[in-house]
Amino acid sequence: MSILETIVRYKKLEVAAKKKVFSINILEQSPLYSQKTRGFATTLGSTPAGIIAEFKRRSPSKDVINNKVNIQEVARGYKNAGVACMSVLTDASFFGGSLDDLLLVKDTVSLPILRKDFIIDTYQIAEAKAFGADAILLIAAILTEDELKKYSAIAKELGLDVLLEIHNETELQKSLHPTIDIIGVNNRNLKTFKVSVKNSEDLAAKIPSHYLKISESGIRDVETIQHLKTFGYQGFLIGENFMKTSNPGASAKQFIDQLS
Repeated sequence: MSILETIVRYKKLEVAAKKKVFSINILEQSPLYSQKTRGFATTLGSTPAGIIAEFKRRSPSKDVINNKVNIQEVARGYKNAGVACMSVLTDASFFGGSLDDLLLVKDTVSLPILRKDFIIDTYQIAEAKAFGADAILLIAAILTEDELKKYSAIAKELGLDVLLEIHNETELQKSLHPTIDIIGVNNRNLKTFKVSVKNSEDLAAKIPSHYLKISESGIRDVETIQHLKTFGYQGFLIGENFMKTSNPGASAKQFIDQLS
């Protein structure tokens, strides 16, 4: 069983357990559920650097990346660095995240926030809204075409933007729905966790121009971003490169200053 299959299998059990304790009706009573979202896609598309800075404590491939920094301090650092948006890993079992992390970031900075998790149920979309996310991630590799269509439509009804993550052309072709705002090419193979930026190069021309196009994973230097911009990429999700340092916000600022 691959890492991705293991995560999805566990996620289904996790969501089933949550549903027994907190119904969607309870989530809908959250003060944040009725609030207007911050426009993740609009902000990303209008920010020159196009950096989505991620908060990630650990991962299955790297184990602990950084479990010592305070998420609110990191959020303030990212904001001061000039990032467009922030991505927050909310998976607890494999990435050390929490839905409370969304609340802390929401309360600390005005950056639009992506809830990054393995969404396999509409319940998680309601969770994202209730805990202050402005956008959700849908991973084409773990969802059927009907699920992608259904989940993205529900997200749009709640005012959430949708980042659709693909790894190959087959996943792209089943994902071209009008309720998708952003298409992200993940350079990391979720079955082996190996990384190659060439994946973004190969898929760039196949993504319709009306979608905001971003590249994810394996972006470690300014030269890579400058190169990918020639392929039409407007956004770049960077996590480990910042989080592996003692001061992710300062690392992000140095990176963006160099990019400018």
